Amino acid sequence: MHPLDPLLQNNLQWSEKIRHDDPDFFPTLSRQQAPTYLWIGCSDSRVPANEICGLLPGEVFVHRNVANIVVHSDLNCLSVMQYAIDVLKIGHVIICGHYGCGGVRASLGNQKFGLIDNWLRHVQDVITKHRPHLECIADDDGRVNRLCELNVIDQTINAAQTTIVQAAWERGQKLSLHGWVYGLQDGLVRQLGIDISSAEELRAAMATQWEERGPSLYQPGESDSKK
Repeated sequence: MHPLDPLLQNNLQWSEKIRHDDPDFFPTLSRQQAPTYLWIGCSDSRVPANEICGLLPGEVFVHRNVANIVVHSDLNCLSVMQYAIDVLKIGHVIICGHYGCGGVRASLGNQKFGLIDNWLRHVQDVITKHRPHLECIADDDGRVNRLCELNVIDQTINAAQTTIVQAAWERGQKLSLHGWVYGLQDGLVRQLGIDISSAEELRAAMATQWEERGPSLYQPGESDSKK
Protein backbone atom coordinates (compact mmCIF):
# COMPACT_ATOMS: atom_id res chain seq x y z
CA MET A 1 0.00 0.00 0.00
CA HIS A 2 1.36 3.40 -0.98
CA PRO A 3 1.44 5.95 1.89
CA LEU A 4 -0.61 8.38 -0.20
CA ASP A 5 -3.38 5.90 -0.99
CA PRO A 6 -5.64 7.26 1.80
CA LEU A 7 -5.48 10.71 0.21
CA LEU A 8 -6.39 9.34 -3.20
CA GLN A 9 -9.30 7.43 -1.68
CA ASN A 10 -10.48 10.58 0.08
CA ASN A 11 -10.28 12.44 -3.22
CA LEU A 12 -12.39 9.79 -4.94
CA GLN A 13 -15.06 9.95 -2.25
CA TRP A 14 -15.06 13.75 -2.28
CA SER A 15 -15.40 13.87 -6.08
CA GLU A 16 -18.23 11.35 -6.07
CA LYS A 17 -20.11 13.29 -3.40
CA ILE A 18 -19.75 16.60 -5.23
CA ARG A 19 -20.89 15.09 -8.54
CA HIS A 20 -23.82 13.41 -6.82
CA ASP A 21 -24.94 16.65 -5.15
CA ASP A 22 -24.31 18.87 -8.18
CA PRO A 23 -23.62 17.13 -11.52
CA ASP A 24 -22.75 20.45 -13.18
CA PHE A 25 -20.24 21.53 -10.52
CA PHE A 26 -17.00 20.33 -12.13
CA PRO A 27 -17.97 21.11 -15.77
CA THR A 28 -18.90 24.64 -14.73
CA LEU A 29 -15.77 25.07 -12.61
CA SER A 30 -13.49 23.84 -15.40
CA ARG A 31 -14.82 26.40 -17.89
CA GLN A 32 -14.09 29.51 -15.86
CA GLN A 33 -12.32 31.01 -12.88
CA ALA A 34 -13.99 34.17 -11.64
CA PRO A 35 -13.10 34.75 -7.98
CA THR A 36 -14.00 37.99 -6.25
CA TYR A 37 -11.31 37.71 -3.58
CA LEU A 38 -7.55 37.29 -3.33
CA TRP A 39 -6.50 35.73 -0.04
CA ILE A 40 -2.91 36.22 1.14
CA GLY A 41 -2.50 34.07 4.21
CA CYS A 42 -0.12 32.00 6.27
CA SER A 43 1.11 28.59 5.11
CA ASP A 44 -0.18 27.06 8.36
CA SER A 45 -2.31 24.04 7.41
CA ARG A 46 -4.92 24.98 10.02
CA VAL A 47 -5.94 28.15 8.16
CA PRO A 48 -7.73 27.06 4.93
CA ALA A 49 -9.14 30.11 3.15
CA ASN A 50 -12.15 28.49 1.46
CA GLU A 51 -13.39 26.70 4.55
CA ILE A 52 -12.97 29.69 6.86
CA CYS A 53 -15.11 31.90 4.62
CA GLY A 54 -17.55 29.20 3.53
CA LEU A 55 -16.53 29.54 -0.12
CA LEU A 56 -16.40 26.93 -2.86
CA PRO A 57 -13.38 26.22 -5.07
CA GLY A 58 -13.12 28.95 -7.68
CA GLU A 59 -14.53 31.67 -5.43
CA VAL A 60 -11.23 32.77 -3.86
CA PHE A 61 -7.74 33.05 -5.36
CA VAL A 62 -5.09 32.08 -2.78
CA HIS A 63 -1.46 32.82 -2.03
CA ARG A 64 0.17 31.55 1.16
CA ASN A 65 3.58 31.91 2.76
CA VAL A 66 5.05 31.70 6.26
CA ALA A 67 3.66 34.57 8.38
CA ASN A 68 1.54 36.05 5.52
CA ILE A 69 4.21 38.47 4.36
CA VAL A 70 3.97 40.87 1.41
CA VAL A 71 7.30 42.35 0.33
CA HIS A 72 8.31 44.08 -2.88
CA SER A 73 11.10 41.59 -3.62
CA ASP A 74 8.85 38.50 -3.55
CA LEU A 75 8.10 37.88 -7.21
CA ASN A 76 5.94 34.87 -6.35
CA CYS A 77 3.51 36.94 -4.27
CA LEU A 78 3.63 39.87 -6.69
CA SER A 79 2.89 37.57 -9.64
CA VAL A 80 -0.15 36.18 -7.85
CA MET A 81 -1.33 39.72 -7.07
CA GLN A 82 -0.78 40.88 -10.64
CA TYR A 83 -2.72 37.99 -12.14
CA ALA A 84 -5.55 38.28 -9.61
CA ILE A 85 -5.91 42.05 -9.99
CA ASP A 86 -5.08 42.64 -13.67
CA VAL A 87 -6.45 39.46 -15.24
CA LEU A 88 -9.10 38.06 -12.89
CA LYS A 89 -10.21 41.56 -11.85
CA ILE A 90 -10.76 40.60 -8.22
CA GLY A 91 -12.29 43.33 -6.08
CA HIS A 92 -10.86 42.53 -2.65
CA VAL A 93 -7.45 41.53 -1.32
CA ILE A 94 -7.58 39.97 2.14
CA ILE A 95 -4.35 39.69 4.12
CA CYS A 96 -5.13 37.21 6.88
CA GLY A 97 -2.82 36.19 9.70
CA HIS A 98 -3.66 33.97 12.63
CA TYR A 99 -3.12 34.10 16.37
CA GLY A 100 -0.34 31.91 17.72
CA CYS A 101 1.51 32.04 14.39
CA GLY A 102 4.72 30.01 14.64
CA GLY A 103 6.60 32.30 12.27
CA VAL A 104 5.66 35.38 14.28
CA ARG A 105 6.57 33.64 17.54
CA ALA A 106 9.95 32.59 16.11
CA SER A 107 10.63 36.19 15.08
CA LEU A 108 10.35 37.30 18.71
CA GLY A 109 12.85 34.72 19.95
CA ASN A 110 16.59 34.24 19.66
CA GLN A 111 16.58 30.67 18.35
CA LYS A 112 18.05 30.08 14.89
CA PHE A 113 16.09 27.96 12.40
CA GLY A 114 18.24 28.22 9.28
CA LEU A 115 17.16 29.53 5.89
CA ILE A 116 13.77 30.70 7.14
CA ASP A 117 15.49 33.20 9.45
CA ASN A 118 16.12 35.33 6.34
CA TRP A 119 12.40 35.33 5.52
CA LEU A 120 11.41 36.14 9.10
CA ARG A 121 13.60 39.24 8.99
CA HIS A 122 10.52 40.90 7.49
CA VAL A 123 8.56 40.21 10.67
CA GLN A 124 11.49 41.42 12.74
CA ASP A 125 11.25 44.71 10.85
CA VAL A 126 7.68 44.94 12.14
CA ILE A 127 8.98 44.25 15.66
CA THR A 128 11.54 47.04 15.35
CA LYS A 129 8.87 49.46 14.17
CA HIS A 130 6.54 48.68 17.07
CA ARG A 131 9.08 47.68 19.74
CA PRO A 132 8.05 50.17 22.49
CA HIS A 133 4.43 49.04 22.24
CA LEU A 134 5.28 45.33 22.22
CA GLU A 135 7.63 45.66 25.20
CA CYS A 136 4.72 46.97 27.26
CA ILE A 137 2.96 43.60 26.92
CA ALA A 138 4.26 41.38 29.72
CA ASP A 139 2.55 38.14 28.69
CA ASP A 140 4.44 36.20 26.02
CA ASP A 141 1.33 34.88 24.27
CA GLY A 142 -0.24 38.32 24.40
CA ARG A 143 2.86 39.82 22.80
CA VAL A 144 2.81 37.20 20.03
CA ASN A 145 -0.88 37.76 19.32
CA ARG A 146 -0.50 41.54 19.23
CA LEU A 147 2.45 41.15 16.86
CA CYS A 148 0.29 38.90 14.66
CA GLU A 149 -2.16 41.81 14.35
CA LEU A 150 0.51 44.47 13.76
CA ASN A 151 2.18 42.25 11.17
CA VAL A 152 -1.09 41.95 9.23
CA ILE A 153 -1.56 45.71 9.36
CA ASP A 154 1.95 46.36 8.05
CA GLN A 155 1.62 43.71 5.32
CA THR A 156 -1.71 45.21 4.22
CA ILE A 157 0.00 48.59 3.86
CA ASN A 158 2.86 46.92 1.98
CA ALA A 159 0.38 45.32 -0.43
CA ALA A 160 -1.34 48.67 -1.01
CA GLN A 161 2.01 50.26 -1.86
CA THR A 162 2.84 47.80 -4.63
CA THR A 163 2.93 49.11 -8.19
CA ILE A 164 0.22 46.56 -9.02
CA VAL A 165 -2.32 48.04 -6.62
CA GLN A 166 -1.27 51.61 -7.36
CA ALA A 167 -1.73 51.06 -11.10
CA ALA A 168 -5.17 49.52 -10.56
CA TRP A 169 -6.33 52.57 -8.63
CA GLU A 170 -4.84 54.92 -11.22
CA ARG A 171 -6.87 53.32 -14.00
CA GLY A 172 -10.03 53.53 -11.90
CA GLN A 173 -10.35 49.86 -10.98
CA LYS A 174 -12.35 49.25 -7.81
CA LEU A 175 -10.04 47.42 -5.44
CA SER A 176 -10.01 47.21 -1.65
CA LEU A 177 -7.50 45.68 0.75
CA HIS A 178 -8.44 44.33 4.18
CA GLY A 179 -6.50 43.11 7.22
CA TRP A 180 -7.88 40.14 9.17
CA VAL A 181 -6.67 37.78 11.90
CA TYR A 182 -8.06 34.29 12.40
CA GLY A 183 -8.42 32.57 15.76
CA LEU A 184 -7.45 28.91 15.73
CA GLN A 185 -9.26 28.27 18.99
CA ASP A 186 -12.70 29.51 17.97
CA GLY A 187 -12.56 29.65 14.17
CA LEU A 188 -13.52 33.34 14.09
CA VAL A 189 -12.03 36.13 12.02
CA ARG A 190 -11.26 39.50 13.61
CA GLN A 191 -11.29 42.59 11.40
CA LEU A 192 -8.41 44.87 12.34
CA GLY A 193 -9.98 48.10 11.13
CA ILE A 194 -7.63 48.50 8.18
CA ASP A 195 -9.52 48.73 4.89
CA ILE A 196 -7.83 50.57 2.04
CA SER A 197 -9.59 51.40 -1.22
CA SER A 198 -7.62 54.36 -2.58
CA ALA A 199 -4.31 56.19 -2.45
CA GLU A 200 -5.87 58.67 -0.02
CA GLU A 201 -6.93 55.89 2.35
CA LEU A 202 -3.45 54.40 2.08
CA ARG A 203 -1.89 57.68 3.21
CA ALA A 204 -4.30 57.81 6.13
CA ALA A 205 -3.46 54.23 7.12
CA MET A 206 0.26 54.97 6.98
CA ALA A 207 -0.22 57.99 9.24
CA THR A 208 -2.25 56.08 11.82
CA GLN A 209 -0.59 55.09 15.08
CA TRP A 210 -1.87 51.52 15.15
CA GLU A 211 -0.18 50.88 18.51
CA GLU A 212 -2.62 53.34 20.05
CA ARG A 213 -5.71 51.51 18.80
CA GLY A 214 -5.94 49.61 22.10
CA PRO A 215 -5.09 46.05 23.15
CA SER A 216 -5.23 42.97 20.96
CA LEU A 217 -8.66 41.91 19.75
CA TYR A 218 -7.85 38.47 21.08
CA GLN A 219 -9.97 37.81 24.16
CA PRO A 220 -8.23 37.22 27.53
CA GLY A 221 -8.10 33.57 28.43
CA GLU A 222 -8.00 32.31 24.86
CA SER A 223 -5.02 30.12 24.10
CA ASP A 224 -4.27 28.88 20.60
CA SER A 225 -2.12 25.80 20.25
CA LYS A 226 1.35 26.70 19.14
CA LYS A 227 2.55 25.87 15.68
